[in-house]
Amino acid sequence: MFDIFFSYPTFDSMARLATPLLFACLAGLYSERSGVVDIGLEGKMLGAAFGAASVAFLTANAWLGLLAGIVVAVSLSLLHGFASITNRGNQIVSGVAINFLAAGLTALLGQAWFGQGGRTPSLPAGGRFLEITLPFAEEMASVPFIGRFYAEFLSGHSILVYGAFLAVPLTWWVLFRTRFGLRLRAVGESPAAVDTAGISVTFLRYRAVIICGILCGFAGAYLAIAQSSGFIKDMTAGKGFIALAALIFAKWKPVNAMLACLLFGYLDAVAIRMQGQSIPGIGEVPVQVFQALPYVLTVILLAGFIGKAIPPKASGIPYLKERT
Repeated sequence: MFDIFFSYPTFDSMARLATPLLFACLAGLYSERSGVVDIGLEGKMLGAAFGAASVAFLTANAWLGLLAGIVVAVSLSLLHGFASITNRGNQIVSGVAINFLAAGLTALLGQAWFGQGGRTPSLPAGGRFLEITLPFAEEMASVPFIGRFYAEFLSGHSILVYGAFLAVPLTWWVLFRTRFGLRLRAVGESPAAVDTAGISVTFLRYRAVIICGILCGFAGAYLAIAQSSGFIKDMTAGKGFIALAALIFAKWKPVNAMLACLLFGYLDAVAIRMQGQSIPGIGEVPVQVFQALPYVLTVILLAGFIGKAIPPKASGIPYLKERT
């Protein structure tokens, strides 16, 4: 039982399962820091997964699949931006509409194009991002602690996993060390002050939702052409909402977001490894209990362990430029 909770295979699975959550969480971070609430992370991920798998299947090229996933997610982000920034519509309603739109269109197009009940066929060689073995991983595998950590945890992931964790310090640098990041955070707190300084609130928020779409594209593509070998109907399975929960749990900070996503990835990894296991004094627990465990703990953590999470002051509030 100890090996299930504390072992290199569990931690390895944790990193893989946390990757799509981390991409989506950082995506929401950019959007919400600019004052645009994004409930549509789930829909963007789902659309990106379908686009990535479809193009990767047709071209046998994982990079083209990734590009297609980003294009789909950015298109949905621009739709959200048009509704909530340009037309000042309700951001929650717009996000929910995107989720329904993506869920319906991916199933419909998947059946129409491939005739497999909303799925895409299994990807051909070259259509997936495969695991990368880092230099000297095999030689260091026999070295206690550091060697095993390098060979069994750090090595053996796809390039998108490494990209997700590199995106954390990059996001921190962009938000807290660049002029763009300063303006982005300011527009989420006081768009009127930003507007008074002669900076376009609309343009800043559109750039934020485009970055959100790019990162959601990475998240969806990872699910379809790195973690899996094709698209499956509703394959995001609520990961967009868990990423949003992780963002609130992290209080809109990039490093905290990474730790929150790793926590949820760990819970998911343990749940998978506990399936079919017998617990002393209880016996074998139904598999559905472990499948529901990450979602139940998400609610518990949000309800009682994050304290007071204060979003950006202008979050969810459409900005109307005052006329003089």
